[in-house]
Amino acid sequence: MLSRRQLLAMAAVGAIGLKPARAAAGPRVATLDWAVLETLLAIGANVVAGTELLQFRDVAVTPAIPAGVADLGLRGTPNFEVLYAAMPELIFNSNFYAWADDRLRLIAPVESHAVYRPGASPYRLSEQMTLAIGERLGLPTGRALVDTTREKLEAHRIIFGKGDHRPILPINLGDSRHFRVFGSDSMFGEVLARTGLINAWPDLTSYSATAPVGIERLAAMPEAWIVLIPPHPAEALEELRQSAFWKALPPVQEGRVLLLGSINPYGALPAAERFSDLLAGGLTLAWNG
Repeated sequence: MLSRRQLLAMAAVGAIGLKPARAAAGPRVATLDWAVLETLLAIGANVVAGTELLQFRDVAVTPAIPAGVADLGLRGTPNFEVLYAAMPELIFNSNFYAWADDRLRLIAPVESHAVYRPGASPYRLSEQMTLAIGERLGLPTGRALVDTTREKLEAHRIIFGKGDHRPILPINLGDSRHFRVFGSDSMFGEVLARTGLINAWPDLTSYSATAPVGIERLAAMPEAWIVLIPPHPAEALEELRQSAFWKALPPVQEGRVLLLGSINPYGALPAAERFSDLLAGGLTLAWNG
């Protein structure tokens, strides 16, 4: 079971998140991609349609989605009729959904951005996308988001510099025996590096995450903080708590496990800021607990 200190940390960090920017008057925009969607919302773009909005609220949590944004359904099979009815004037797409470009162009002009690409920094690509979208829409909030995120990470670097300097292992549970892990080339890994923390996972993860990894690999990182990042199956966490192997791990025995609020693992700057906020809140509470 999680310790009292861990439960307090969970309660504290769960409430942290980005405040949505006020929607600005401007071109009616839509997107299929969640990294683009959270960026548009964060800079106050006039978003009229996006995909899987209910799941986005559960997984990404922030920024908030204004009332009236049309839900296009699944990212892999969006409802083009609903998109047409939403009357976007501009559609922002990504390399993940380039297959849809031809159909999207029948509805509105399409501009594409890539945040996750092998061999490239998702953080830098997120900055480039944010600046480009802000400039395209005439929103200075694009530059502001880039600057405030950098400032937030630098502030957290100072906070983490006063901590225990242990490595951090960010993982997401698949089930009670497997997890996926985020390496130095993932968005979470980049946040760790930019805030002066060490990623306990030694390998690259092809800009995202490596899965499935057997739970036994945790035994090779006894000095780390294990940081659980939802969403994950509820039964997986409960089964893990009952596992003798889990209970025997030094991070578990010594109270070095944090369960954060849910974060979009393929997010952009808003996800980077949310991860940094949640991690700072959880570690600070644990260090002082």
